[in-house]
Amino acid sequence: MSPISTAQLNPNGHAYCLAPPLNSVLVPILVNNTVPTNVRFSLTPLGYVEGVSGTGRVEYIELSAKDLKAIEQARVDNLRVTRSSSSSNRDVNEYDEYDDDDDDEDDDLDSAHSQLQQSQSLAHMRLTKPGTIRLERISDGSNVAVRLVHPVEVTIVPCPSAQFVKDSQIQDKDSVRCAGNNPDYEMAIDIKGVPPLSLRWSKEVNGKKEHFLVEGVEGSHEQVHSSSHELGRRRTRLSQSLRVPLTAPLESLGKHTYTLEGVIDGMGNVVNLGSTVAVDSQSHDTSITNSKITRSLTVLRRPSVSFKHCGPGHPTPLLIGSEAPLTIALNAVDQLDAPWGVTVKYQPIDDGSKASGKRYKPWTKTIKAQEDYKDLTLRANAPGEYSITGVEGKGEVMAPETCRVVEKPIPTAEIEWRKIHECSGDTGVSASLVLHGTPPFQVYYRTVRDNEQPRELVKTFSSSRGELTLQPERSGHYLYTFVQLSDANYRKVDLNGPSIDQIVHPLAAADFSHASSSGRSKRMVNSCSGNLVDIEVDLRGTAPWNLEVQIVGSRSTETLSIPDIATSPAKLQIPIPSAIDKEGGTFDVDLVSVEDAYGCKRSITVPGVSVNVRRVKPTAKFYGKVDQRQVTVREDERAELPLRLTGDGPWRVKYRRTENPEHVQSVTLNSPNDYIRVTEKGTYELIDVLDSQCPGSVITGEESFIVHWVPKPSAKLLPQTTSTFDSFNRSHILPSLCQGQDDHVDLELNGTYNFMSRRPPFQIMYNIARNDNTGGTIVLDQPTFSSIQPRTRFQLHTSKPGRMYYEVKQIGDAAYPLAKYKNAVIPRSERLVFEQEVLGRPSAHFRSNNRMSYCLNDAFVPQDAFSLDNAIHLEGTPPFQLQLSIKNLATNKVHREKIEIYESLWRVDLSSYRFMSIGPHLVTIESIQDASRCEQATLDALHRSIWVDVAETAAIIPFDKREDICVGEVTQFQLEGTPPWTVGYRINTKSYSQEAKLSPFSLLHQQAGEFTITSVAHQQKMCKAAVTDLRFTVHSLPSAQVGNGKGIIQDIHEGDQAEIAFTLIGEPPFTFTYQRSEPSPKKGGKPSRVLETHTVSGVTTNEYSIFSALEGTWTVTSISDRYCRYPAQPEGMTERSKH
Repeated sequence: MSPISTAQLNPNGHAYCLAPPLNSVLVPILVNNTVPTNVRFSLTPLGYVEGVSGTGRVEYIELSAKDLKAIEQARVDNLRVTRSSSSSNRDVNEYDEYDDDDDDEDDDLDSAHSQLQQSQSLAHMRLTKPGTIRLERISDGSNVAVRLVHPVEVTIVPCPSAQFVKDSQIQDKDSVRCAGNNPDYEMAIDIKGVPPLSLRWSKEVNGKKEHFLVEGVEGSHEQVHSSSHELGRRRTRLSQSLRVPLTAPLESLGKHTYTLEGVIDGMGNVVNLGSTVAVDSQSHDTSITNSKITRSLTVLRRPSVSFKHCGPGHPTPLLIGSEAPLTIALNAVDQLDAPWGVTVKYQPIDDGSKASGKRYKPWTKTIKAQEDYKDLTLRANAPGEYSITGVEGKGEVMAPETCRVVEKPIPTAEIEWRKIHECSGDTGVSASLVLHGTPPFQVYYRTVRDNEQPRELVKTFSSSRGELTLQPERSGHYLYTFVQLSDANYRKVDLNGPSIDQIVHPLAAADFSHASSSGRSKRMVNSCSGNLVDIEVDLRGTAPWNLEVQIVGSRSTETLSIPDIATSPAKLQIPIPSAIDKEGGTFDVDLVSVEDAYGCKRSITVPGVSVNVRRVKPTAKFYGKVDQRQVTVREDERAELPLRLTGDGPWRVKYRRTENPEHVQSVTLNSPNDYIRVTEKGTYELIDVLDSQCPGSVITGEESFIVHWVPKPSAKLLPQTTSTFDSFNRSHILPSLCQGQDDHVDLELNGTYNFMSRRPPFQIMYNIARNDNTGGTIVLDQPTFSSIQPRTRFQLHTSKPGRMYYEVKQIGDAAYPLAKYKNAVIPRSERLVFEQEVLGRPSAHFRSNNRMSYCLNDAFVPQDAFSLDNAIHLEGTPPFQLQLSIKNLATNKVHREKIEIYESLWRVDLSSYRFMSIGPHLVTIESIQDASRCEQATLDALHRSIWVDVAETAAIIPFDKREDICVGEVTQFQLEGTPPWTVGYRINTKSYSQEAKLSPFSLLHQQAGEFTITSVAHQQKMCKAAVTDLRFTVHSLPSAQVGNGKGIIQDIHEGDQAEIAFTLIGEPPFTFTYQRSEPSPKKGGKPSRVLETHTVSGVTTNEYSIFSALEGTWTVTSISDRYCRYPAQPEGMTERSKH
């Protein structure tokens, strides 16, 4: 028998598309056990609908053996040329993005040839037009049709492509942009191909590259109803031209490069959009980088230069004999804007003296910036005015652009000593100082008491006049000397000042508590309410004290005497002048004199206290009109709420969020136009304000500000989607469908509003789960797909049966990209969830490939109650409709039978079918249907059929027709059938079996009784036949005894006779032979020469005697009875029974 010939179109399941410039493709056909000589196929145009005009027509094409040979030769020649050209360098100007696809196709074909088995070969069809090709018939040289293996069709479409729209190409003048101008750049992409399309693109910013995949790009998203399913399926294979937007946010500085990398169409065709021009991140040649698939531009900082730490009103001091560094700040510079040359002009100060005009000359020079972009330093060694007049590059000169350098003189001092004499003696000294230089001044002086070590002290003066009073608290001989003087510019200039000595007796003293230690500055006291102000005073000396206090207002002076102060420190209640108490203002409180218990009165010259009386309270409000007091930010961004504050800073403001009124927060602000910075959405309300002096109030009606969050993108099913909503699981239940059937849902993606328009691309991360065997669910994958459109097609997974669950976990858009908000997961109660039952396609296969054996006329029913050799495993939803075919290869007849089965495992039980002829039978599963009515799955060719060998019934025929047999005889039987045989027989009542490998079969009988052949089987005990008419009677062999079986020696007298008695055992009549031989010379020895032999026949009794007077030994040599004879003469014994 010849093996079955098969042919399979597109055995590797590749997708094919027509790419320019060749616009042709080779589709392989895998043939097995044959050589095709004729191939007939049909070509259906894309979009063709039967009965609809204008959709084209179906073409039928035949390829002869000559055509197939020509196609194969052209393929081999093209492969050889391709390999030869690939070894040399390609011309970059002739590179096409489809070249790589051609190379891959050739490699796949070459690899497929190398992996073929000995009985397999490949034929090819060359197609130059798009459409669906379907194999109709393949025949070999004998014009015998080859069996076609599913699937028998493949669809060829134009290859997909993608490129930037020419109108969106970045011009040379736009390739460099300054930060802050046009933060986003809008581009458009033209995509062609069969939807849904997927686009791979990348964004590279300063060498950091990100890859993106946008899926589900297609035109309209109309639902395809079941009635127009075929029409929709045909139309979806038509190529579409789509234009989609791409927004390029230019928030980061540096080089931005956008590259289109690849496009995938709905048929699975992949095109890599490679470019031969490498995009160098340091290159600025936009004519190269801005190609059809690449867009590149550079975002630079806007540089600026200005003087640092110097400007109008803030000159730079120049010390005599030194240089002053002038810092020129380079602000927000970028390397691409280099080099920077800063032009500086110098103009001397004309003070009217001739010496200055001769000493300093004006000049202009350019200072070059360093490579590390740090601030520039100009060393100024002459007083005058330095101005920045210009800067090279795209920079700007910012204020302050002028720096004045002033030469500072060496400080000097004029000192006059005065002794302080009060009451009964000196209490100290006072020095009046006139200081020349730049305040603040530090006066260094030395104090020596008696013979103690000198003490070096310093006194700071904030003005050019000062008083130094030295009144020690301990008595003794004191010597005071001025040593050195420092100002803001010079340190410790030697003074040749006067000295003074005296004997001191300390007196009473007084000072304000917490007085400032920085010279003559006054301490500030604030009064917000009441007509009295409390001031603390520290007193020294002997109590009680009498204190005189002077109240100095803007228009009046009042002296207040406070007697009998007993403790120190003492709190004084100072009345506020009436005019200031009414309108508010400032007045001073000074200590005039203090008198101790001894009546010694002393004038006091300590810094006074300045009292600031406030009658206008500070206020706080949010800035803006009612409709302007709101802001919208992203969830993770901080919102700044503008304030308007009155009063003297810093301010302490308390506020709360009305959604959580118990939680009151406070913030310290330093500017009247400051901000409250918050991170939560809601309505914020001002509660209280306090400035540096007084508590204030919040302006009614302007105390609230609303913070909104930019809505996060969301997804929902289109209203046209057929589904049932389960409120318990919050899940949309989609209609069930069969395994492998293409299905999808259309999602409507809602982006951000108000804050910005709805902006793609969208990114969707979702969970895919399926029911497991334990009743729970198992997560299969967590993929992410991108969409550049607000409506996208979501492909459902139908490759495996079961309950599929889809849960949208995260959604990103231009405002909330997933790369930045990877932890922003949608709460479970708000997620879009939908589910679908995927019905498994029914399938059936034999559990075992073992060949089965039946006998002629047997019914096709199970032979063994426990064997699963003929069991069929069915998958799907019962009940099943199974169709079987039984082909008798001997008669070439096919019997088909359809069975309804309610279980998933069925043992073939066709009692109505009997095997009526011997030889091999092929049992094949033709089709299977289940309750789902889904199209059956592709049946496994290896387990779809089993072989049944039908053999004839075994038989046994004896060579002899005898009914009586003797023990020791051999019977021979002729065996019919296929060896080995198993022969069953019974001796008396005990059964035995014996295997025979050859025919005829011989059996030696060793036991008397009834012998019966009961059965015979062949082929490993198959086809066992019962034998009912084959039986024998086995008789025992006859025997004879002389003298009852004893050895007798009898002596007689001459003339007498002895009786010789023979005992015959068996079935009479008997015939036996006896003989007389010479007596043995030894008693009991063997007889010697035979003297006579006699045969007696017809003896009907078991006893027989003769009389003789002759001398000798009488012996029986043979005996036969009715059935048997001894000794027997066996013939042709080949098998010996063990029984």
